[in-house]
Amino acid sequence: MKRALFILTLFASFSYSQSFVSNVSKVGTTAAVFLEIPVGGRAIAMGGSFVAVANDASALYWNPGGIARKGKIEAMFQYTNWLADTKFGFIGIVLPVASFGTLGASLTTLTIPDMPVTTVERPEGTGEYFNANDFAISLTYARNLTDRFSIGFNAKYIQQRIWHMSAWAVAIDVGTLFKTDFFKGMTIGATIYNFGTSMRMYGRDARVFYDPDPNKYGNNDRIPAMLETDSWQLPLNFQFGISTYIFNTENNKLIISTDAVNPSDNYQYINAGAEYSFRDMFFIRGGYQMLFLKDGEGGLSLGAGVKMQVPFSNMKIQFDYAYNDYGRLKGVHTVVLSVEY
Repeated sequence: MKRALFILTLFASFSYSQSFVSNVSKVGTTAAVFLEIPVGGRAIAMGGSFVAVANDASALYWNPGGIARKGKIEAMFQYTNWLADTKFGFIGIVLPVASFGTLGASLTTLTIPDMPVTTVERPEGTGEYFNANDFAISLTYARNLTDRFSIGFNAKYIQQRIWHMSAWAVAIDVGTLFKTDFFKGMTIGATIYNFGTSMRMYGRDARVFYDPDPNKYGNNDRIPAMLETDSWQLPLNFQFGISTYIFNTENNKLIISTDAVNPSDNYQYINAGAEYSFRDMFFIRGGYQMLFLKDGEGGLSLGAGVKMQVPFSNMKIQFDYAYNDYGRLKGVHTVVLSVEY
C-alpha cells in the first residue's frame, strides 16, 4: 500500500512540475505527434478516459500496468481513417507468462498518400511523387506487485520518414494501476508517456549547393553543403485517471471514468466517459474529450461493441466501433477487432 502511494505521489509531483509553463501551450513544438493518436475502440468511444480502466490490449498504449491484470492472451487490430486522408493502424498483443508477469508488443503506423513534388520553377509538379510514414515498435513488461497494485513499462523505437529524410528516437512509458477500497472498488491509474530522446531529420534532401560569396563573380557557386536541421522533443505526456462501477451485476455493468491530461505540447485538459455492458456481450459507450482545453478541437465521442464466443473453443472475438468529433477537423471513424484466448 505504501509503495503504491509513493509511486503515485511521484507521478503527481511530475505533473505539478510541468504546470509552471501552463501559460504557454507549445502546440506544434514536438516531433512524432502520431504517438498522441488514441488507440482502442473502447477507449476512443469513452473520450480517451482509459488510464484507470486499461483492461484490454489497448492498455499497451494507455497504461502498460493494466496488462498485468490480463489473465488471457489477447490481440488487437485497429484501423482508422485519420485526419487529412491519413491512415492510422495499431496492432497489439498481450501474453501472460505465469508468475513472471505479462509481456506485450505493439506496432503503430501512420501513412500519408503519395503527393506530387513541386518546386518554385515547376509549381504544377516535377513528375515525381513523395510520401511520408511514421511508425513505432513497442515492447512491454508488466507485473502485479500486490493484489491491488500493478506497474508496467513500455520501451519504444520511433521513426519518422518523409521522402529521403528520416529521424528516429527511443522512449519509455511507465504506468501504474491501483484498486482501492473506496466506492465499489474505485481504481486509480497514472501514466507517463514518451520520455525519451529528441528527433532530428537526416537524409539526402538536406544536401544543397552553396555560394559563399554571391556578390563575387567567377568563384565556385556550387559548393556541396548540408543543411543543419533542428532537433525536436517527443510529446511527453502525463495522464492521471479514476474509474469506478456505478453498478456491476452479472447482466448489467456501468463504468464511468475521468482522466486529467498534462501534455508537454498543449494546455491541460480533462477526458470523461462511460461504458454500459449487457451480459458482457453488448456494449454502448460515450464520452467527451479535451474538456476545458483552450481552442481545443476535441468533442463528443460515441461507440458500440459486441463480443462473441467462438463455438467449441475458449476464444472470444470482439468488434468495436468508435466515432470522435474533432470540430472543424470533422469526425473520425475507428474500427477495432480483438481476439481473446
